[in-house]
Amino acid sequence: MSGTVPPTAVRVPRRRGTELLLTAAAVGICAYGYANVGLAAEGTVPPDTASRAAGLGALALAAHLVVRRCAPCADPLVLPVAVLLNGIGLVVVHRLDLDTPGPPAAPAQLMCSALGIVVFAVVLLVLRDHRLLRRRAGLLGIGALVLTAAPLFFPAVNGARLWIRAGGFSVQPSEFAKVLLTVFFAARLADVHRVAGGRRLPRGGGRRCKGKGKNKKEKGEGGERCRVVVSRRVLAPVVAVWLAGVGLLVAERDLGASLLLSGLFVVFLYVSLGRPGWVAAGLLPVVAGAVVVAALEPHVHGRLQEWLHPLAGYEAGEGTGQLAQSLFAFASGGLLGTGLGEGHSVMIGFAVKSDFVLATVGEELGLVGLTAVLLLYALLVTRGYRCGLTLPDRFGRLLAVGLATLVGLQVFVIAGGVTGLVPLTGMAMPFLAQGGSSVVTNWIVVALFVRLSDAARAPVAMPAARPAAPRDEAREEARDETRDEAREEAREEAADAVPAAGPEAAPAGAGAVADGVAGGAVR
Repeated sequence: MSGTVPPTAVRVPRRRGTELLLTAAAVGICAYGYANVGLAAEGTVPPDTASRAAGLGALALAAHLVVRRCAPCADPLVLPVAVLLNGIGLVVVHRLDLDTPGPPAAPAQLMCSALGIVVFAVVLLVLRDHRLLRRRAGLLGIGALVLTAAPLFFPAVNGARLWIRAGGFSVQPSEFAKVLLTVFFAARLADVHRVAGGRRLPRGGGRRCKGKGKNKKEKGEGGERCRVVVSRRVLAPVVAVWLAGVGLLVAERDLGASLLLSGLFVVFLYVSLGRPGWVAAGLLPVVAGAVVVAALEPHVHGRLQEWLHPLAGYEAGEGTGQLAQSLFAFASGGLLGTGLGEGHSVMIGFAVKSDFVLATVGEELGLVGLTAVLLLYALLVTRGYRCGLTLPDRFGRLLAVGLATLVGLQVFVIAGGVTGLVPLTGMAMPFLAQGGSSVVTNWIVVALFVRLSDAARAPVAMPAARPAAPRDEAREEARDETRDEAREEAREEAADAVPAAGPEAAPAGAGAVADGVAGGAVR
């Protein structure tokens, strides 16, 4: 009797206990750093070390409980890495507050971190399936452009229109807009499909064109070559939103965000289409626009000259610029650093807590500490790319790759800028730099990472093995008897047919013929 065999779910280890232990270790490391700063500055452990550690631990525990409840199969490394980076940023900002005049920035940064964790929890509670974002891609794209254009109606600060200020609060809308644009790009480019032999292939998750040939990705089921088809309906909105976003950011003199958006657009083109020609088509306007802006904008031209000649002012006896001071800070840190609270990176001056916060890490924690921090970012990015490889739907894969690229590009541009590898662009280091909008946005990115990794690691239903049919002993005995009788009869007939000239070959030849005939009889 045949029946349908119910599928069985392949159990995936959830590792929520591992996540809790790593999160507790991250909080402990941050508390140790805070105590170390107090010892270096005042010679004693700050009396509020325990309360600060308890506050950060409570926030981290709340985030862990939300993950355990709403995303039980999520990657266990994403949340601990985010907590550790955020805690290190709080410690570094507090350390710089001790040597810089004006109101301290660490309390506001702590409040924004708490707000970011609250937003992290809200995203996980509300967004139970990442595919719901695809249905609102158009609204998200329009919202991103509105947020990007909003600072144009507010006064400029230091020559740039980046913030919306109301009372004593300020918000940088471009930080939120870049996440919305990432979702929009992923949703629109997920509609790209492949065509083989004039037939449109299904847009299922991870399906390829099958067939013979060296490159199976480019062969159809009948052996014909596949080609990527991009309709104007798919590509035109993406290009229009990209150009509008970059134009608004350049008008606001937010050159770092415009560079980030352009790089993100090029990566999306390559990942979704898989053709180097599209990458070249995306890079050409980016490079041309950068050259034009560098030639016409004095501020950008000055940063370019400082990048090309960082020690020109020092050699001319006119003092050192920010980039030169940053390089001096890295050099004085050496291998193990001067120790938290014992460096002199405050000599960088303006933006030491935001654009050049990595210089403080390099000086006071040394090359070893700086490498550890960069490896934390690398771990976060690679976990995002891992989600992009394992998610079943195309939109989820593109979104995971886009978010990982968003974080990776920021780290590369900022780290390269303060070390002299690339020109300075004026972006905030994720989690480390001062900036409430940046911290909240990064926690939204982490929430999306958690949601995507939960979908990627969720149990997969696999068809169960069909149970073996019950044995019928009577039928097996009858089959054996029939086989033996047929074999004996065939052997006797074969023996009668053997010629007299080969008596020695008779047993072997007769046995082979008999076995063949017996097998045919049984079949």
